[in-house]
Amino acid sequence: MKRTVTRTLAAVAALGVAASLAACSTDSGGDAEGPLTVWIMGDSGANFEQLVAPFTEETGIEVEVVAVPWDAIDERLTTAVASGSGPDLLQIGLSKLRTFADAGALLPLDDYLGDHPGLAADNFPDGVAEATQVGGETVSVPWVSDTRVLFYRSDILEENGIDAPPASWDELREDAATLAARGDGQYGYYIPQWDSPLPVIMTWDFGGDIIDADGNVDFDTPEFAEAVDLYTGLYADGSVPTNSDFDQTQGFISGITPMLVSGPYLARSIADAAPELDGKWGVTMVPGADEKTSLFAGSNLGVWHNTEQVEASLDLLEYLSSVEAQLSWFEINGELPAVSAALEDAGLQSDPLVEVYSQQLADSKVLPLVPNWDGATGSDLLAALNAIVLTGADRDATLAELFAKTEGVSIG
Repeated sequence: MKRTVTRTLAAVAALGVAASLAACSTDSGGDAEGPLTVWIMGDSGANFEQLVAPFTEETGIEVEVVAVPWDAIDERLTTAVASGSGPDLLQIGLSKLRTFADAGALLPLDDYLGDHPGLAADNFPDGVAEATQVGGETVSVPWVSDTRVLFYRSDILEENGIDAPPASWDELREDAATLAARGDGQYGYYIPQWDSPLPVIMTWDFGGDIIDADGNVDFDTPEFAEAVDLYTGLYADGSVPTNSDFDQTQGFISGITPMLVSGPYLARSIADAAPELDGKWGVTMVPGADEKTSLFAGSNLGVWHNTEQVEASLDLLEYLSSVEAQLSWFEINGELPAVSAALEDAGLQSDPLVEVYSQQLADSKVLPLVPNWDGATGSDLLAALNAIVLTGADRDATLAELFAKTEGVSIG
């Protein structure tokens, strides 16, 4: 299945760019002396250059885009903070927001929002806007929405007697075992060994949480135990590959792993790499147990704490938060808007994939904003689960060690 956004969407976005730029000041307050440097995560730097070209043409403000690999951002942040020299703007994955804020890398924005109405919280859905603050200060602006959904190869499921994607985690485990029985080197599901949110999603879906009533991390719950049963059970069934370098996109396209939970960006990769699969795959909400809650894993944009180009940076932020720019970014890069009016665009909503994403966004949660999720709590979680499923570590002893390592970690 490929995207079916109408040509009208692209036309509306193109026609509206000039209007959105008119709202951006061509006078950056006298603080712009050189190009604005923007850190964009991953491999979408060239697409971002395309997106901001109209902004530069209208305002005269040059934008220098630096693509930073996701796995290099911690080192880049440490170096930039230590040297006192960072970008002007930067993309921030939500799991990194607390880390960047705690490092003092982000400029608090509350004093500037009144002069930049395009950045006001009421332009964004409640759940999105809430994920912009740390310690009561607004330190970022929503950029893209992202949630996890279940991708499935409808053709392969049907060939193996499965007439609909699994609606529950129990059904998914059963279906994955059926699909893994196709032969050697065939599996039913894919678990990324680097994906710390997945067991958290499973915990939510069993009706639990990993944060207790006092705001502390707590993995020692019945619901997390059920999530561990599911996670480890998929490995025990032989339903998931065990090699750490497995390519999820190629695994899905080849049919080796015909089901996985991922974000909307995967749809663009599949459509671009394998147009011949059009009509042979689809997406649906994550499987449920007590709930069908998924991860809200979008990205925000922040202003570097000591930039000398504050107003120019805010002008660019406001342009990027316009409906037209948000729709253009979806058209260019396949990432969902974060602005309410863009998410509700009729052309966007005519896409059947977006319809599923929107349903899932309505039941999605942000990872807890604990200090250094990726380098500490999330890393400890993955280390424990991977030790159990990949090296045969004793389950009870390994989980007890996880509980001890994360005791006292708080979102406060």
